[in-house]
Formats: sequence, C-alpha cells, structure tokens
Amino acid sequence: MKVVILAGGLGTRLSEETEVRPKPMVEIGGRPIIWHIMKHLAHYGLREFVVALGYKGESIKRYFVDHFALDGPLLLDGEAGTIRRQSSSRDDWKVHLVDTGATTNTGGRLRRLRAVLGNEPFMVTYGDGVSDVDPTQVIAFHKKLGRAATVTAVRPPARYGALYFEGPLVRFNEKPRTGEGWINGGYIMMNPRALELIPRDDTSLEAELLERLAERRELSAYQHEGFWQCMDTLRDKRLLENLWQAGNAPWQVWEEQ
Repeated sequence: MKVVILAGGLGTRLSEETEVRPKPMVEIGGRPIIWHIMKHLAHYGLREFVVALGYKGESIKRYFVDHFALDGPLLLDGEAGTIRRQSSSRDDWKVHLVDTGATTNTGGRLRRLRAVLGNEPFMVTYGDGVSDVDPTQVIAFHKKLGRAATVTAVRPPARYGALYFEGPLVRFNEKPRTGEGWINGGYIMMNPRALELIPRDDTSLEAELLERLAERRELSAYQHEGFWQCMDTLRDKRLLENLWQAGNAPWQVWEEQ
C-alpha cells in the first residue's frame, strides 16, 4: 500500500525554520521530521511513499538522494577512482518524489498524484506531525466499514493551562493531557473513488473533499486516544526535540540499528 505524505506547504507559522527549508525537513534529533514519520510507518510494513512536493521541494529530493546514496559504509578506491557502497540502505523504502506545484492546495496535490496512486486504496498523512498510531488498525477499520475514506481523529494536546473549580477554590493544571474535541490527525485511508470529488488544484482536502465525503456519508473516523503532536510552531518543535533527547518519543516504535 502506498502512503502519500503531503510535504508542499509553506509552513508560515514556523517561519524561524522554514525560511530556508520546507517544514518536513525541520529536524528532530538530527533527522528531518519526515524521516521520523516514514520510520514509524515502515515499522508496520508501509514502505512505499509518495511525497507530494511543493515549497522548496528540491531540498527534500536532495535529502533522499543523499540518504540512499550515502547511508551505510562506503569504499573509496583512490587508485581506481571509484566509490562503492558496501551494503544496502538500512531503510528499505520505495520513495516517489513528485512535484505537485508551489501553490497547489492539499486536495489538488492528491489530484495530481492519481497516475502514481493507481486503482488501489492508499493512505494520506501530513509531513509535519508524529503519532504512536498503529496504521494497520486504521487500515483494518477502513476496510471493515467500506466507505470512501477514513480519517484518524485525534485529541490535540492543550496549549494552555486549565483552571478547575472546587467551590470557590481554584486548582490549576499546567499541562492538561488533551484539548477539547477531536480533529483530523492525518493517517487518512482513501479509496480511489474519493479522488473523483477533487475538481481543481485549489481544492482543499480538509475544507472541501472531506466535508463532501461526510455529506455523502462516505467518511468514517478512527478514534486514536494515544499520542499525537503536530509541529506548527517553534514551541512544538522544542517539545518534540525534548521528547526525543529524553529517550521518551512515543512515535519511536522501531529498533535503532
């Protein structure tokens, strides 16, 4: 099964980092966040990725070319003038890097990928967030219900402290576990027929396609109660970095090699 990673946005709320690189290339623990996303999914057997490029997409291309060319030991033979890899990459992924336009909206990017995606169900997620979701459970849930799409619903961490009242007294909780309500957390399963509802490049996946599917009763939701964190701001980046450096990153389900 192919996984689309939407990686073409401007990342304006993280401008401290994204003036020089796209958000998926912002690093956590010395690796781009897109690498963390792919390592997590590959652990569950999803190893074919379609990266929808846009803003500064050439830097993402350059990263993956270098990653697969330079990963592992190299033998440099000065006499023969050759460079030879001595082992294959540790990441046995297949990665399609597809330019989908600098200003194309999220739904439009999927529209431009139809030829690559073919006629099989696929997953869509964002290139700026990590989670401990088990994608195989999302896939099984989607197949069981048989609708055109299934969104993974998450409860985002609250950004502010919360006040709780005990009569006239106040109890303050600085770090409530989750915010109110459910939101789209990515890891969206789609059948190819969903793409027929994307007419233009400026179509939004979130505000148009998913809403149209919901109106047609073709959208189901898999509720994920575990960890999920996007990287919208510098504060989010620091949070993820601290989790990684502390050895407490919930999305790291793979074994380090």
